[in-house]
Amino acid sequence: MQDILINWAPQETRVAIVENGAVQELHFERALERGRVGNIYTGKVARVLPGMQSAFVDIGLERAAFLHIADVFTGNGTPRSEHGPGAVPLPPIERLVFEGQTLTVQVVKDPIGSKGARLSTQISIAGRLLVFLPQDTHIGISQKIGSQELREQLRARMVALARVDDEAKDEDGQAKGNDAKGGGFILRTNAAEASDAELADDIAYLRKTWARVRERAFKSPPGTLLHQDLSLAERVLRDLTDDLTQTIRIDSKMQFEELSKFGREYTPGAVDKLQHYAGERPIFDLFSIDEEIAKALLRRVELKSGGYLIIDQTEALTTVDVNTGGFVGARNFDDTIFKTNLEAAQAIARQLRLRNLGGIIIIDFIDMVREEHRGAVLAELRKQLARDRTRITVSGFTQLGLVEMTRKRTRESLAHMLCEPCPTCKGRGEVKTARSVCHDILREILREARQFNPKEFRVVASAEVIERLLDEESQHLAGLSDFIGKPISLQAEPFASPEQYDIVLM
Repeated sequence: MQDILINWAPQETRVAIVENGAVQELHFERALERGRVGNIYTGKVARVLPGMQSAFVDIGLERAAFLHIADVFTGNGTPRSEHGPGAVPLPPIERLVFEGQTLTVQVVKDPIGSKGARLSTQISIAGRLLVFLPQDTHIGISQKIGSQELREQLRARMVALARVDDEAKDEDGQAKGNDAKGGGFILRTNAAEASDAELADDIAYLRKTWARVRERAFKSPPGTLLHQDLSLAERVLRDLTDDLTQTIRIDSKMQFEELSKFGREYTPGAVDKLQHYAGERPIFDLFSIDEEIAKALLRRVELKSGGYLIIDQTEALTTVDVNTGGFVGARNFDDTIFKTNLEAAQAIARQLRLRNLGGIIIIDFIDMVREEHRGAVLAELRKQLARDRTRITVSGFTQLGLVEMTRKRTRESLAHMLCEPCPTCKGRGEVKTARSVCHDILREILREARQFNPKEFRVVASAEVIERLLDEESQHLAGLSDFIGKPISLQAEPFASPEQYDIVLM
């Protein structure tokens, strides 16, 4: 069973998912850093560029957004970018859009640097299980969903459910308006095991959302934001709540009331679990969440047995190294290694969720001689990873004894969201030793003595470096002074980085 804690503040929302007293997932959203991907606007075409087959569209942002011909919806259910090689070419963009035209557009890529946002006129609205394509008609199935037989079963169920929703009556006995009918759907990966009731709820939610977008579009001026993806707190009800969830506690009375209203309309199955937390202790103190966040930013993860993990995140991949540490509890060394690896498999699965690590992940378990031990550790890893709501593939052990796996990137990792490269080591994770800095200083003085002729050279460096020059490197410093024929004085300063120093010509 799980509990969800929501710590809300105007500048930031933090969510922790706790199972059996242990934090399993962390989610953050900052007010000033919310992206615009998925937002739907009423836009006005500012300029058409036939040579680039593109147009600039004003959607009320600082810079005009960019619409390419490949992202222009033409009414046949498929944007040009998805047409096959033999498809009939679309008309040029100047025949499809014109300056001053009002369009309903969706952001598909956030502004970056000096470039404006990228737009599409084919709208899609994501739900918990489905993606709604209001201008389309077909039922699509994610390619990641298993067998062809299962895919056809899901398609048949969706066709029937969509038809039932089309024919449903409102409370007054009147048929729903056209805005709430039709459209196509794509079943997301997590819809593979969904019940008919869950799919029907998602269909109703998505059509209701689109109806409101249409209603606002008819009466809103260009530059109006018609639809924004749900806030993190709302996505908790839509995406993170399931049958295992016992309670959803939020520490803001105002947000509790807004979430209750949202839940009653869109996620009635989750709203009964929502509670307002009014305790004196901060809500995250209930399960020491802030301490867990601090631990999740460290390279080293301690295991209860005395072993530990070393987790390193690089641009290309993440590596996890398993070590026995002080664990000597088993009867022999093979059993010690096996038990440490089993515990590590459980801890690794949790750390991937907690830190939200994605992409390629390489795990270096401690070498195991017995094949049954390797199979048991791999089975335990897969069992623990099965709890992850993010798509994962595990390739098993390689010839070098490493486990290769991938975890889909859905958002920034915890470290990338909360941290930045160290100004001292520039993200290397290491700094030069005091001796290395001393040798750099001696070489720099020799280099400058060949170009300049001051009365004296003064070295300004950290206290540790100055102490080393006065002690172990004093003979080399004296020899250099004699060689260049100039005195060298030393001055200690509290530099932020031990690698930082200055050579002052006096």
